[in-house]
Amino acid sequence: MLADGVGRDNVRCMTEDAGAEVGTTPLLRSPLHERHVALGAKFGEFGGWSMPLEYAGGGVLAEHAAVRNGVGIFDVSHLGKASVRGPDAAAFVNSTLTNDLDRIAVGQAQYTLCVDDATGGVVDDLIVYLRSADDLFLVPNAANTADVVHRLAAAAPDGIDVQNLHRDFAVIAVQGPRSPAVLDAAGLPSAHTYMSFVDIDWTTSAGVATPVTVCRSGYTGERGYELIVASAHALELWDHVCAVGAAFELRACGLGARDTLRTEMGYPLHGHELSLEISPNQARVGWAVGWAKPSFWGREPLLAERAAGPRRVLRGLLALDRGIPRPAMLVTSVAGDPIGEITSGTFSPTLRVGIALALLRSDVGIGDEVHIDVRGRPTAMRVVAPPFVEASAR
Repeated sequence: MLADGVGRDNVRCMTEDAGAEVGTTPLLRSPLHERHVALGAKFGEFGGWSMPLEYAGGGVLAEHAAVRNGVGIFDVSHLGKASVRGPDAAAFVNSTLTNDLDRIAVGQAQYTLCVDDATGGVVDDLIVYLRSADDLFLVPNAANTADVVHRLAAAAPDGIDVQNLHRDFAVIAVQGPRSPAVLDAAGLPSAHTYMSFVDIDWTTSAGVATPVTVCRSGYTGERGYELIVASAHALELWDHVCAVGAAFELRACGLGARDTLRTEMGYPLHGHELSLEISPNQARVGWAVGWAKPSFWGREPLLAERAAGPRRVLRGLLALDRGIPRPAMLVTSVAGDPIGEITSGTFSPTLRVGIALALLRSDVGIGDEVHIDVRGRPTAMRVVAPPFVEASAR
């Protein structure tokens, strides 16, 4: 079980780590799987992958605290990877995904959305790395990678090549206020600005120069980095960072802590705050839409919804008593009228109270008191604007 029940709702727990399946489909394994087994990880299904939820010797609460106060290392290799290459590849991608690539320069990364053209619902949210006008690297969510790649490949003009590289690369996240010191000790660049990246050649113990992309990004709200490396060299890079990180009390962290950290920041998770049934307007991520662009998938339905006003919007909920909110719980007014539904809910290790993200009727305001039902007992919550804790990532 996860400590205090935190982080358990967005992953499926498994008691075994070998040969685990969902239905009849074997789960994929990270290139770092053997390291997680050695660390006593408890595993869960996430987007078709067997990934560590937490590790022996502390659990979610200790891992969460390590990232907020020190430094943690995550394996997020389940995240998708894809490339789009060819003449004016950036212009093509800019005509499909929501955000405006003209806002960033070569060497920067951008959060964006792949939206269904007919409905305006979110197919996926992803990060685009702009290496050049002709070379982009994409990091979608695990379960949505094939769909995103298929949509881009089907729309690509002659000369643009779209490749699914999901299993070719690993992604290691080093997060927390002490993360720059760990990267410095590991001989990796740390001084670049938020949402920028540096491509380097990292030399293995065998003297092999292997490309590593170091991006100043993450999903925790803390200063941090994401390292993208070929799967074949992932184990050695993980071991190297962990070895030098021991002097800084680096702690291995699982997806349970990643979920509590991102919920405290109010960051959306696809399948919860974003989906084909939830638009960017409803999820309050319109800042990732280039509204002035002449074209992107879903432009017309999103503009129409924006003009009319979405019928529901994403808000934060802060518990006023001891109840812990969970996904899919009904939210009502104090009078008992249904007004929305919780999309993500957990115990906040930082605030020591229950917190949630919820899609609420658009007329529900910040500061309003609402109720949820926790095991038959009404629990009062206050509507707030996330984040629940102060971000330090920039």
